Amino acid sequence: MPDTADQRAAAGRTFAVLAGLLVIGAILFLAFNVSREIRLLGSANSDNVQWSLAQTEVEFLEYRRHLDADPVNLSALRRNFDVFYSRMDTISQASVFETTRADVGFSDTLRDIQLFLTASVPIIDADDADLRLLLPELAALADGIRPSVRDLATAGLDIFARESDVRREAVARTMSQLAFALSLLIGTLGLAIFYLYRLIAIVSRRETQQKQTAVRLNTVIGTSLDGVIVSDARGRIIEFSPAAEVIFGHSRHDVIGRDIGQVIVPPHLRGAHDAGMERMRTTGEKHVVGKGRLKLEAQRANGELFPVELAIQSATTDTGEIYIAFLRDISARVAAEAELVAARDRALAGEKLKTEFLATMSHEIRTPLNGILGNMDLLHNTTLTPDQARYLRHMETSGRLLLTHVSDVLDITRYDAGKLNIQRVAMNLGDLVQDIIDSQSSMAAQNGTALDWGWDGPPQVWVESDPDRLQHVLMNLVGNAVKFTRQGKVSLTVSVRADGQGDRLRVEIADTGPGLAADLKDRVFDDFVTGNTAYDRDVGGTGLGLAIAKRFVTALDGQIGVNSEPGQGCTFWIDIPIKRVTRHADAVETVRSSGKIAPLDILVVEDNEINRIVVRDMLQAAGHRVTEAHDGQQGMIKAQSHAYDLILMDISMPVMDGRTATRLIRAGQGASANTRILALTANVLQDERAAFLEDGMDGILTKPLTQAALHAALAKEDRAQTAPRAFDVIDSQHNRETRDVLGVDTYDMMRSRFDADMGALIAELTDGAGDPAAMAAAAHKGAGSAAVFGAVALRETLKQIETAAKSGDTDALPGLIAALPDLHRDTIAALA
Repeated sequence: MPDTADQRAAAGRTFAVLAGLLVIGAILFLAFNVSREIRLLGSANSDNVQWSLAQTEVEFLEYRRHLDADPVNLSALRRNFDVFYSRMDTISQASVFETTRADVGFSDTLRDIQLFLTASVPIIDADDADLRLLLPELAALADGIRPSVRDLATAGLDIFARESDVRREAVARTMSQLAFALSLLIGTLGLAIFYLYRLIAIVSRRETQQKQTAVRLNTVIGTSLDGVIVSDARGRIIEFSPAAEVIFGHSRHDVIGRDIGQVIVPPHLRGAHDAGMERMRTTGEKHVVGKGRLKLEAQRANGELFPVELAIQSATTDTGEIYIAFLRDISARVAAEAELVAARDRALAGEKLKTEFLATMSHEIRTPLNGILGNMDLLHNTTLTPDQARYLRHMETSGRLLLTHVSDVLDITRYDAGKLNIQRVAMNLGDLVQDIIDSQSSMAAQNGTALDWGWDGPPQVWVESDPDRLQHVLMNLVGNAVKFTRQGKVSLTVSVRADGQGDRLRVEIADTGPGLAADLKDRVFDDFVTGNTAYDRDVGGTGLGLAIAKRFVTALDGQIGVNSEPGQGCTFWIDIPIKRVTRHADAVETVRSSGKIAPLDILVVEDNEINRIVVRDMLQAAGHRVTEAHDGQQGMIKAQSHAYDLILMDISMPVMDGRTATRLIRAGQGASANTRILALTANVLQDERAAFLEDGMDGILTKPLTQAALHAALAKEDRAQTAPRAFDVIDSQHNRETRDVLGVDTYDMMRSRFDADMGALIAELTDGAGDPAAMAAAAHKGAGSAAVFGAVALRETLKQIETAAKSGDTDALPGLIAALPDLHRDTIAALA
């Protein structure tokens, strides 16, 4: 398509030609008028009009003279009269006198003369005798008309003079118009010459620019790393850039005029290519042209196939539509991407191996720690000398410190892997802080340091946050302050304030310790950073405490920082979003259970002998009956034959692991199929905990096991044993534990899935289409799912359906199945 400048130039040329033709036409028209007027003037001078009019009076006078002759020559008289009559007849009839006859005065005079002639003709035509008698009358008539004859000659001269003036004025006017037209033509020609000059300059400049553009374009195409191929609408190559020569291995001279499909398109794609070209030619539909960059395969001259990235555009030229293809060899990039994918896969595999390694190491380290710390707990119940008690405390301190280090590494790994779950629940903030202060008071007293806390502003005891993470952070910050402060003071200040985004909790821990150097203050929250790395440092530590604290605060969407000057102490602070709440039943409080627990019949399934002995002795010391199993298979067999009050199940065991044993216990009809099972494991990774619950376990005890943790777990079992269980809709305590372990988001997702699955199961059982074996299997599966959420009534009913189906008790099935919809509805309402 021509551009705007070309359109303007064409319009200008058209206007110049039309204007020139118009002016030339006007000049020719005016010249014709001048020529005609001149011819008219010329014919007037050569015409006999004026002479004829003048001759009229002469001929009349000649006629009058013959009337006065003595004697009158009648023949001559008649002849002169006829001459005069003929002259007047010519003036009256000839076209040359038409203009003069149009004059009113001339016409009246002519009419008078014609009346004279009419009156004289009878007399002239009489015989000679009568004529002689009438000569006086003729003379009288002639004398009477003589002035008119003179006026006729004079009028003719006046008319001719006026007409001559008019014609001269017309000629002058026409000459003026001709002169103006010539001036206009000359001006137009001047403007046209100026415009053509400018147009020539513009065209010349544009030709220069086009040449420069062509040179630049050729340079760009010639130096471009992308190949450029231009083809016509038939697919014939009309341009092949140097880069295209390098990419495809063809010489430009060899491919010009050839079909592009035969040159660069692989054989398996040529059919689609030819179909696309034909479609564009016939319908104009374009699937690839103008659609951006695409990845396809191409073929080199040697037949090698390789990946290319190409973009195709079309343009319309004088010779028709053309297609411009920009191609890039992306073989190296594709190979690099493949390598990146492989590296990513290796990294993911490495991450998985690291997680598995940490899970294994957690188990392997915590298992012996369980034996060590458990035996230390048991030693406290024996008679010890003062030195033995002191040594035992030292050993217990070292064991607890080692356990803390292991937990720190696992916490960092979980956070960095994005598996750190945050659970925001209602909690008693005052009790949490007071517990931390109480736990650090002994160390503070040993260092001669005063330790206290208080509210800044109105107290807000009940808030919603993650108590475990918050306790970990504050314990670390207060512990560090106490550890590094000698003969000083540590103060903890708590405040809850509202900002534009909601409520926020700010806690400041100020100490009078040595403070931090400027370089250390900037990196104190980095991994493995300690205040002093010398072997003789006063206090120990891995340098992970603050790093973990920062991760936990970040996970809580908060901030952590420190203000410090060397020698002036430190003020560590955290600022996290919380929600003000009122106390309710699910609130987290610090409650120490010290009540006595009724004796329970407990099965301990543990392959490690030391750990098994430790757990057994702890339980027996509390008055419980203990049965031991060395692996999962033994535990399953014992559970099938005896109804235990509680089963403690290790996870990693030979012969059969704890998860498999649990599933088999739940699936069977043994005496302990409905007994609560607690996982006893050193594996503390969150996703593994969720898997334990899905297998049918009711809770988790983490190694190394302490008497306090075991006592708390058994207290729950004691309450479960004494509470009415047969018709409870859900076990609220169990359901809360499930929610706490899974996290709110995962719990909600699993609860929705449980609702949908249970609805489908009830529909299946209600239809009664399945055979008894299928109904028993479906009911068993549903009971396992109900157990995860503590849906006691629903689980018991499904177990009864399973038993009836297996035993062939078809009479009991309809009533049990009919109760399911109401139980399902009540269970979901209770879970919500």
